[in-house]
Amino acid sequence: MAGSGAREGVKAAAELGEAPGAGSATGDGTGPGAGSAAPRVLVVAGTHGNERNAPWLIQQWRQRPELLQRHGLELELEIGNPAAVAAQRRYIERDLNRTFQSELLADPSQQGVEVQRARQLRDRFGPGGPAACQVALDLHSTTAAMGNSLVVYGRRPADLALAAALQHRLGLPIYLHEGDASQVGYLVEQWPCGLVIEVGPVAQGLVTAPICRQSQLALEAALASLAEARSGQLRLPAALVVHRHWGSIDVPRDGNGEPIAMLHPSLEGRDWLPLAAAAPIFCLADGRVLCLGDLLADRVAGPGECQWPVFINEAAYGEKGIAFSLTERQRLACDPAWAQALADLLA
Repeated sequence: MAGSGAREGVKAAAELGEAPGAGSATGDGTGPGAGSAAPRVLVVAGTHGNERNAPWLIQQWRQRPELLQRHGLELELEIGNPAAVAAQRRYIERDLNRTFQSELLADPSQQGVEVQRARQLRDRFGPGGPAACQVALDLHSTTAAMGNSLVVYGRRPADLALAAALQHRLGLPIYLHEGDASQVGYLVEQWPCGLVIEVGPVAQGLVTAPICRQSQLALEAALASLAEARSGQLRLPAALVVHRHWGSIDVPRDGNGEPIAMLHPSLEGRDWLPLAAAAPIFCLADGRVLCLGDLLADRVAGPGECQWPVFINEAAYGEKGIAFSLTERQRLACDPAWAQALADLLA
């Protein structure tokens, strides 16, 4: 049951300026863009209520639109989960970024805070909505040392085009999340094109200038790339380097589900760096050390000799049974059809 803080968060959500269209701004930042022919981009912050940097930016951009370079695009600046932001919690009842599941949203018996908010966002800004957006950019922060990075879900051509353009501009690493049936219902998947901008490390509930700067840098690069795609000037690199999701590793636990180990100090902060089978991963309470090869002994290993970890010791993932995730590094040849798909979407 949600506590009093959660209830107060629901009451306070209206104070975050979530009236329909409140976050709308034209490409030149002069106000509502009714009738504009510019493509519409949904920029979401605070999908998780204790990730405070992006909501701080949204409030700043609403007050001073000239601080954000929009590159001629019409933006909808939205707080994803205003109740959770007000309560300073990741969520009230369930993770909003696992709630965008078609069957769940279609179930009239589901009336929780996050389910209703997911419906509001989809119905207003999704395809066919009164403020329909072609692209969704979801701004997140993490306690893990992910740096400035992107998360892409699946292999939609327009998503890959935008990710390739951003990697070419800024050199950002890309986590390609696919093939994990236990983690579904992500916000950006409800829009024709979308990706997550993930920046860290930063503690939950803390706003810092470096994280805000990196978030805005990636967002403005994404908007510039979308503007180039709209004008037919987007040129993709020869290849896109991704880290494809391979699986997730939980901390060892006893029969009651309590952790009996912690991450090895040599693993902390090594997101995006390769791990060999002999790499130490966990320190057990009895003094033993578990290596990567020990953990993967009963699993089918992916190709290659190394795995690349991401989201190491992310504080929010303990409840999901994830100490970190493993990826395979892959190089994908950029297909001209990707850029065409993005151009067609924005035409």
